[in-house]
Amino acid sequence: MRRRAADYRRPVRRRFSHWICALLGLFVVAVLVLFVVHHNHHEDRVEHSVHAEESRMEQLVHENLNFTEEILSATSYSRQLAEQMTLAKAYVIIAKEHNNLHLAWDLSSKIQSCKLLLSKTAMRGQPIALEEAEPIISSLSSLIYKAQDAHYDIATAIVTMKAHIQALEERANAATVQSTVFGQLVAEAFPRSLHCLIVKLSADWLKRLPVQDLANEQRNFPRLVDNNLYHFCIFSDNVLATSVVVNSTISNADHPKQMVFHIITNGISYGAMQAWFLSNDFKGSTIEVQNIEELSWLNASYSLVVKQLIDVDSQAYYFDENQDLKVEPKLRNPKYISLLNHLRFYIPEIYPQLEKIIFLDDDVVVQKDITPLFSMDLHGNVNGAVETCLEAFHRYYKYLNFSNPIISSKFDPQACGWAFGMNVFDLIAWRKANVTARYHYWQEQNADRTLWKLGTLPPGLLAFYGLTEPLDRRWHVLGLGYDFNIDNRLIESAAVVHFNGNMKPWLKQAIGRYKPLWETYINLSHPYLQDCVTS
Repeated sequence: MRRRAADYRRPVRRRFSHWICALLGLFVVAVLVLFVVHHNHHEDRVEHSVHAEESRMEQLVHENLNFTEEILSATSYSRQLAEQMTLAKAYVIIAKEHNNLHLAWDLSSKIQSCKLLLSKTAMRGQPIALEEAEPIISSLSSLIYKAQDAHYDIATAIVTMKAHIQALEERANAATVQSTVFGQLVAEAFPRSLHCLIVKLSADWLKRLPVQDLANEQRNFPRLVDNNLYHFCIFSDNVLATSVVVNSTISNADHPKQMVFHIITNGISYGAMQAWFLSNDFKGSTIEVQNIEELSWLNASYSLVVKQLIDVDSQAYYFDENQDLKVEPKLRNPKYISLLNHLRFYIPEIYPQLEKIIFLDDDVVVQKDITPLFSMDLHGNVNGAVETCLEAFHRYYKYLNFSNPIISSKFDPQACGWAFGMNVFDLIAWRKANVTARYHYWQEQNADRTLWKLGTLPPGLLAFYGLTEPLDRRWHVLGLGYDFNIDNRLIESAAVVHFNGNMKPWLKQAIGRYKPLWETYINLSHPYLQDCVTS
């Protein structure tokens, strides 16, 4: 076969070289693109690392800054500002005392600026810089120098501040006394509904002569002196509270018909008390109501308490409006020389034919049958009571003045106190030990009110010392008139709960959690109660 001429042959080599150039060009472009992408990614990583490091450093600075240490540091601006602010506050008071109101205003303005800067420092977690602190420190220094130049020296500042502290203390004490006085007034005052009830019952008593005749007939009722029955005594002028005590005791008793209640009240409440208990049914139990004014033997020549009631100095101490504010108001509460309050020390003489009796305060609620107490062995003791010395403040040294040798020589300061409000008394042992005479002796020793300050418990602790039999704690649980945190299980297991304290269940200020325990035993369907509550 013949070969073509050279001019007619295909340019194979020239076409091959063009492909090579195109491939090389594409390769170069790809390399450039990869380089740019890699470079940008590296920069992003570096920038992210820098930001992360900065954030970590900021967090570390924030965590490492202890503002308390900063304030305490001798070289920090925070401490300088805090010290200048404290001094400036003192000079504000002194400037106002000297009627230099312009200086006081300037100082107050700088104090606010100082507070703001310290607050920002605490929030941001960074120390105060020189450029931040210098203007305020300079201005405060100038104002403090100006105050000192006006003769408000350190001595003046100290005297002025002492005077202010003393004035504040006096105001605080006066406020405390006033609060206590108001609390006592609320605790002692009857609600209007109770006044209403007494008025209606008293009117009823005066109008119904047959009821009065019935009361006179029951005075010599044999059951009143029958020692085979269960006898209880209550001394009160509160009709509704006494009714709750009686009703709760009967409602939880196995044999209510074998119960006898001896109630003593004052002349004002006598008619109302008689009308209430003669017109209501109490499951066949016997109820006797007496007027304390009929106890003619309880007079000034026999009882120091009666003597105090007619003594001019005692009347001034307990009833004078211009009383010494240094004496705590509750220590002058007239109830502490009330005859009804002290009748508990004369029980064997009031009921000379009885051998055993349970005393109940008018602010208790009975939740279980308490007649087993009558068969309890008191081991020759006079008083069966629940001890209250689980806490240290219920020991003898908290009630009595052991700095007096008459007390310290005869009593153990660590002896355990006990509760007055639900007590079983062996009246035979009482008469044998002559406890009432012991009570009279200690009342005479405390004529100047230096052995103890208030109440019937301290003389009771002295009179029944060595003559008290401790009962199981569940017989008598106290504190429902002041303690908000009594365990529900303890309340549920208690035979008697006691609303001792100012928050009595018949008052608006009663503790709401405990009030239903008392209200359960009120006959709200009684027409007088309905009228008085709605009115």
